[in-house]
Amino acid sequence: MAGPIPQRFIDDLLARVDVVEVVGERVKLKKAGRNYSGLCPFHQEKTPSFTVSADKQFYHCFGCGAHGNALRFLMEYDKLRFPEAVEQLAGRLGLEVPREGADDPRAQARERKRKEGVNLLELSAAFFRERLKMPEGEGAREYLARRGLSPEVQQVFGIGYAPDEWEALKRHLGERGIGEAVQVEYGLLVHREESGRTYDRFRDRVMFPIRDIKGRTIAFGGRVLGDAKPKYLNSPETPVFHKGRELYGLYEARQADHRLERLVIVEGYMDVVALAQFGIRNAVATLGTSTSEEHLTRLFRLVSEVVFCFDGDRAGRQAATRALETVLPLMIDGRQARFLFLPEGEDPDTLVRREGPEAFEDRITCASPLSEFLFDQAAAGRDLARVEDRERYASQVLAALGKLPEGVLKSLMLSELSRRTGVDQSSFAALMAQSAPPPAEPAFVPDGGDGMPDPERPPPRGERSGSPVGPGPGSLSLVARALQLLVHEPSLVERLPEEEAWCPEEDPDGRLCREVVRLLRAGRYRSAQVLLAHFHGSPEGERLAALARRELLIPRSARGAELDGLVAHFSRHRQRRSPQEEIDALLAREKAGERLSREEKQRLMALLTELHG
Repeated sequence: MAGPIPQRFIDDLLARVDVVEVVGERVKLKKAGRNYSGLCPFHQEKTPSFTVSADKQFYHCFGCGAHGNALRFLMEYDKLRFPEAVEQLAGRLGLEVPREGADDPRAQARERKRKEGVNLLELSAAFFRERLKMPEGEGAREYLARRGLSPEVQQVFGIGYAPDEWEALKRHLGERGIGEAVQVEYGLLVHREESGRTYDRFRDRVMFPIRDIKGRTIAFGGRVLGDAKPKYLNSPETPVFHKGRELYGLYEARQADHRLERLVIVEGYMDVVALAQFGIRNAVATLGTSTSEEHLTRLFRLVSEVVFCFDGDRAGRQAATRALETVLPLMIDGRQARFLFLPEGEDPDTLVRREGPEAFEDRITCASPLSEFLFDQAAAGRDLARVEDRERYASQVLAALGKLPEGVLKSLMLSELSRRTGVDQSSFAALMAQSAPPPAEPAFVPDGGDGMPDPERPPPRGERSGSPVGPGPGSLSLVARALQLLVHEPSLVERLPEEEAWCPEEDPDGRLCREVVRLLRAGRYRSAQVLLAHFHGSPEGERLAALARRELLIPRSARGAELDGLVAHFSRHRQRRSPQEEIDALLAREKAGERLSREEKQRLMALLTELHG
């Protein structure tokens, strides 16, 4: 993975890019004095409340509060991660984005290999599109016509044809100097070990290019024309393609509407393409796998509502149950998940042709909310008039609610369970509290003495948990508390000791804390917003955002002293460890691929010398 982008480059980029031009390409702006105004792209409004300042290089909406610079606008409007937004802005100026550590030959080789792989796949996609137009592609053209797909839709999705030959693509790429080994690595050729022979993986199939969020071809799916098995064939896992991460049609859906609010997850390519043919352009499909947490995390970064579309048979219900278990931990307030079950024997492709797009859209709109599906699923096959069945029903619902993040949705569902069972809501809350894992360490609370926590005292009243963070609900580990202080006030990094050993590596947040400290020192981040933007779209970013949402509940003047107290506590704790424990901890970090600081290396050598003479 490439290293972080230097802060000095980001500062220079923002100084050279005009936010009015960036916003004006996506929002209709009018001159209003020294500023520009228009309708806010982030909420529905009839009277303009969205202002862009050329002087301050900043946008602000007085209606919904959206604000930021050109980078922030691209991230919010185009749904880009921070590095992608930087690359897009840099591309406007013809600049190459530098990376810290980019002079590492291994990093350069990995990046070069990735680009070569994507270029190879783009060449293959163009080959398949051309073959669809040739006489040999007549059968594929007839198949697509029978499925009712217009030339326009075929072009939008880049549909092509793999000829019924053993080595057609292999020859085509070979003539362009691309060797067999790389074609095998990227899933285009199959290698037979017993004979040493290679041949085209895709033959006599309608080809669907699978594109990443930037529109680059990273894999293929092929639908057979004859009776060969399997009917659908996907590319294998490659250096650029991971089935549990990518979704077919996501790029095309975003191209159709940058202001997506809802995405529908269907089963296959033809479902996505057929719905697009009828004007329903917000469908995506998984690629031979169940919907994963990574899939959903990506989708919820783009939209607030996800609709799972399943067959109404037993297999569809089982798939819905798996999807429910996956989505529950991600249901923070503001997100919605719905479940749509189709009539038995129908799929989105056949149903939209039979009923029309309006009727299918109505089905999506009326799909069961997560809460309704959860309650109905738990009640299936149970007589709720019987006490025993009602107990099992309540236990199943409580087990599911235990996976939900704290918030309004969880509270409302507990209230609804109380109404349906006749059991007081406080009883359910007590049962859930008993089954919750205990926190590993108490929240940090100054005791008025040396600034160290008193484990007998509870967390401060009013401490908000937001999304679950740290070892237990409503509490933070000491390292997480230090990290929270740095997120809220990055300038506190100046108070920390130069060596990183103060931060316990055994804590789950230890590595992230050290990475944040290094970034703050190297990049001189001046605000929490820029720091969070650096990690945007990653699990680490979600962790930091959750910490940023929690109130510190102490005055700014006391924060430095609290951080000093934490560092002193960690240092004393480290001193109490035996030399062997400290050696093991440092070696474990090095083995995990973490680079030790110069001071830590010196400390490790001193300990080894002390222990082994």
